[in-house]
Amino acid sequence: MAARGHVQDPNDRRLRPIYDYLDNGNNKMAIQQADKLLKKHKDLHCAKVLKAIGLQRTGKQDEAYALAQEVAALEPTDDNSLQALTILYREMHRPELVTKLYEAAVKKVPNSEEYHSHLFMAYARVGEYKKMQQAGMALYKIVPKNPYYFWSVMSLIMQSISAQDENLSKTMFLPLAERMVEKMVKEDKIEAEAEVELYYMILERLEKYKEALDVVRGKLGEKLTSELQSRENKCMAMYKKLCRWPECNALSRRLLLKNSDDWQFYITYFDSMFQLIDESWTPPPEEEHSLEGEVHYSIEQAVKFIEERITEESKSSRPLRGPYLAKLELIRRLRYRGCNDEYKLGDPEELMFQYFKKFGDKPCCFTDLKVFVDLLPSSQYTKFISQLLEVIPLSAPAESEIALPADIKALQQHLCVVQLSRLLGIYHTMDKKQKLTVVRELMLRYHHGLEFGKSCLKTELQFSDYYCLLAVHLLLDLWLEGEETAVWQCLTVLEEGLSHSPSNAQFKLLLIRIYCRLGAFEPVAELYSSLDAKHIQHDTIGYLLTRYAEALGHYAAASQSCNFALRFFHSNQKDTSEYIIQAYKYGAFEKIPEFIAFRNRLNSSLHFAQVRTERMLLDLLLEANISTSLEESIKSMSLSPEDDDIPWKDLRDNRDLTVLFSWDPKDRDISEEHRKLSLEEETMWLRIRSLTLRLVSGLPTLSHAIQPKNSEKTAENGVSSKIDTIRSLLQQLEAAVDSGKKFLEQKIQYPVLGPPPTRMAGFFSNGSCQCQTSLFYLVSDIYELDTNGLEDSAEIQERIGNSLKSLVERLTDLFNKCKGDLIEVRDGTLKTHPNLLENLVFFVETISIALWVSSYCDSVLRPFKSNLQKKKKKKKESSVAMPPVFTHFMDYVTELQTLTSNVIDHIKGLEIILTALKLEEVSLKDTLLLQEEKKFTKTVQGKVQSSYHHSVQEIGELLKKRLDTIKKLKI
Repeated sequence: MAARGHVQDPNDRRLRPIYDYLDNGNNKMAIQQADKLLKKHKDLHCAKVLKAIGLQRTGKQDEAYALAQEVAALEPTDDNSLQALTILYREMHRPELVTKLYEAAVKKVPNSEEYHSHLFMAYARVGEYKKMQQAGMALYKIVPKNPYYFWSVMSLIMQSISAQDENLSKTMFLPLAERMVEKMVKEDKIEAEAEVELYYMILERLEKYKEALDVVRGKLGEKLTSELQSRENKCMAMYKKLCRWPECNALSRRLLLKNSDDWQFYITYFDSMFQLIDESWTPPPEEEHSLEGEVHYSIEQAVKFIEERITEESKSSRPLRGPYLAKLELIRRLRYRGCNDEYKLGDPEELMFQYFKKFGDKPCCFTDLKVFVDLLPSSQYTKFISQLLEVIPLSAPAESEIALPADIKALQQHLCVVQLSRLLGIYHTMDKKQKLTVVRELMLRYHHGLEFGKSCLKTELQFSDYYCLLAVHLLLDLWLEGEETAVWQCLTVLEEGLSHSPSNAQFKLLLIRIYCRLGAFEPVAELYSSLDAKHIQHDTIGYLLTRYAEALGHYAAASQSCNFALRFFHSNQKDTSEYIIQAYKYGAFEKIPEFIAFRNRLNSSLHFAQVRTERMLLDLLLEANISTSLEESIKSMSLSPEDDDIPWKDLRDNRDLTVLFSWDPKDRDISEEHRKLSLEEETMWLRIRSLTLRLVSGLPTLSHAIQPKNSEKTAENGVSSKIDTIRSLLQQLEAAVDSGKKFLEQKIQYPVLGPPPTRMAGFFSNGSCQCQTSLFYLVSDIYELDTNGLEDSAEIQERIGNSLKSLVERLTDLFNKCKGDLIEVRDGTLKTHPNLLENLVFFVETISIALWVSSYCDSVLRPFKSNLQKKKKKKKESSVAMPPVFTHFMDYVTELQTLTSNVIDHIKGLEIILTALKLEEVSLKDTLLLQEEKKFTKTVQGKVQSSYHHSVQEIGELLKKRLDTIKKLKI
């Protein structure tokens, strides 16, 4: 909590019990203790603030805010009150109030270094860069310390970064920052490395690369010591910007002589050398080649240099991979340029073979060679693999049908070959029988490899886990080819693998993807939780969870997973401010723009926008039954149909689509085109969902009072503009739907472990889209009836009647697409139908929207009927003709009730079937599975069955609530 080291303050002793209660989470006792203290010491401001903190934490935000403002109005200057108010405002997510607090404190105590620095940090939290600059200079005038001066300089850089006008940035903010630093340089007041870094950053942003280079190479550059090769890296960056390729080449060559395993310098060495060749550069006569020494400007020199590095490496006590890979990289570049000099370096196949012999027992060998396999001709693939297998020491035990590795090194070598075989497409050319044979062999090798990992801890991976993963990839190939049992074998193998290697994230991720593909979400939540995703991973891999939770009918889990993701995104704003403050405190100025960019990247995240939208739709679905509760829910979410808070132009796809290992050849792997198409599809679906949410949020805003036709009052009270908003959103929805349909006409097929497709295809094909759109058109017609009155609206009434009739037909069609067994057993094989489950979820959503629209209709028609009954009483007529719209609406409500009852009965039937299904009778007939693997089959099938049962139960419960509400819809 607050600092308690000020023993000179007698109030500390009195406040300590309140601090202790708050620290221990006992907020009620803290409030009581504060009240007791305030009875004796009415002017103890800090006690009031601590009471406010207790109130805030017990959910009494309004009381807490009122109490805090009462103290803030007194402009306190005691440390305890200020710190306590800072904590309170932070918990309220109101950092702007902290600035006002310290502005007042600084006015009262103008020479306080502490308050001035607190004010600076308060401005930093809200991004007030101009005020930060002023506060920094004010602080420097009071206490002339360098860090304070450079806080002000950094604030100028931040103004330049945030400036909308780039010209203003380069003509005003950055030059001013440069002059401020130059003043310190001239006065010889530069003390710390951070100050040099800041000077370098300014010059780089001003594109004064020559000056920046002079700073780094000069006396100031000597202060750059905290990072390894910091000066050299900065020089290299400037040489590249200035296109000074001789210096670039010489410096990278010099650094490679120091460390021949640093890959980044090989890349720079080759880049600069080829630039010099293209420019036909020649060294100046009788002069040094460059500022950095000798330059290599021909292929012969490069070949000789690489050969020398390999010779040096052979003398090294530790084997270095860099020189060998550099040789392959040079061949690749020469081949790309169409040069005929690659023969000087040797045959790529032989070089890769020699590399494998030297480094094949290292797990990195595969990833190293993966980059260069395109140097091999496809006709040599099989020969190359056979050549590699020959050098692996394998022996065939008497009881085994295959040769097995005798130690871990041989196992790693064999694993590398198996991975390369898949990468080169050798497995893809096999038929079903051959693939099954390979799967069986891989699993035998997996089980044999477990012997080497008996002493492994639970947190460590088994040495042979990759065999298991490769077997699963082959089984997935078979599943895509129509082999239904293969997917169950995948799950069985993965569950077994997870039992031996509980920390293997790849097993968990594959299980998550496959269970979701089969429509079983229940096991997924636990698997994802066990991944223990940290920080940014909630954005990069969170889509694996949020895409399927609601779609498969697990509403409670969906709500939980959305909350989890949103908590991370909302805390990002607060956390990033703290990182920025720490960067200022410790002089890590170059990190500040990175933190700002990181925050912007998360705020513009596609996943953030999706989760936010889906969470609000889900909340309405679960909580809003009738128009009044819909209105309350929308109000609590601060939803407005006019507001669109999604940054469509800046949306960032932060998903990690390569989180699952893949050994597929390039033509079968995730391509850039797949990423682009997936982002396009996700954005279209998000637009449809966002517009649906905004249309729903517009329902309570429509007025239900009958206005005379062409009344000025209608325009005045803003309702006409509300219906205009609804109609405008409806047009946008139609346009978004058309775009979505055109996109789906491309029939894009993503790789099986590539980006998961959205729910858009199902939304269109099952009729939900047409139902929901026609419901929103009905709102427009009902509004027209409301404003025109019953007398002149025969045509509108007929239109409403036809719409209601058509709606029931469409909803019935949607229900028909939900019919069928979710899990069926055919010829001893289990098959799931997740599309039926998704259709049921869409039905529930569409029925809910129908109910909210019906509730609006009811609120419009009820006053009409009441007026007609009053007329009937006045005229004392036995019957006044009821307009047809009432009959249409009541018929519609009756049919809606019957349809919902039928769906509930259907769901009860599904529950009975799922409960009665005896999965132990279903076995995987293929003898592929070993006996020890088969025990996991029952577990897998049980999890899928339980998940479907859970989904059906949750959907049924929600529909029962809807039915209860429909029964109340009587005019």
